[in-house]
Formats: sequence, C-alpha cells, structure tokens
Amino acid sequence: MPTARQTEITEIVGILERILDISEPPVGRCRLLSSGFGHSHTLKTEAELTGSRACLGCGNCVDICSLLAREPARLRKTAQRTSLALETVVGTDCDRCYACVMSCPQVDTTIKHYIVKTRTIEQLRHLLAHLSPTDDSYLDQLLEEASAG
Repeated sequence: MPTARQTEITEIVGILERILDISEPPVGRCRLLSSGFGHSHTLKTEAELTGSRACLGCGNCVDICSLLAREPARLRKTAQRTSLALETVVGTDCDRCYACVMSCPQVDTTIKHYIVKTRTIEQLRHLLAHLSPTDDSYLDQLLEEASAG
C-alpha cells in the first residue's frame, strides 16, 4: 500500500538504526518513516488517505509476534490489534525478530529489505540468547532451516 516512490534508506539510515536498536517492537516507528498510503489503495473510505502513515489496525503485527505466540496470556490485556497495542503488551521483552515490521502493509519495502540485509545475524544471536531450555522446538526449527539453506 505504500506509495510508488518509497523512502530512500540513505536519508533515514541513522534514525532507522537507532529505532532497530531499541528493545521494543519497531513496527510503529518504521511505519512512520515510510512513505504512507499510495493513491491506489483499495480501502473503502470517504477520507483522503494518500500519504497517511496511520496504523490500519489489521493485526498482522500482533498475529506474527513470536513473544505473543509463546505467551498468549499477554493478549488478554487488550482487544486492540494495532502497533500501539503490540508495543504495550510486548514492551521491552521484544525478541527483536522484526517479523512485525515485515508483516505490516504500511512499512515501505525499502525498509524491510534493509532489515533483511543488515539485521538477520543479529536476530539469530538475540533469539538464541533469549531462548529458554523449554523453547527447544524454536531452536530445532531454526537449526533445520539454517542447515537446509
């Protein structure tokens, strides 16, 4: 849904790096760095949305969050399905896997590609450091995928 002319990474790399270093879900901040709605969005609304960077409330970031998958009780704190709700229920316990950013239709592809290219190794290190002995299934899956690729 972002505009055809997406955010140029070289213009935001400093602030983007600072955002990605924060131990909280980065999806809302990455959305705000993005280009906003393009002219060709298909949402049925009377309001003019072109350029808007507002959260759609689609819940993709909530659904994909690995911490919430492991701790579904946190979801009972709110019925909201927004990036702000995600930040509230996850807080500083974020796995920093960046899946929320990848799943958000409002984040520019240029930002997603930057994260994939620069943060993959960090993601693996962070997840491995924070897995507990009861999280063996995640570790097994990670090792299988690493050896297959």
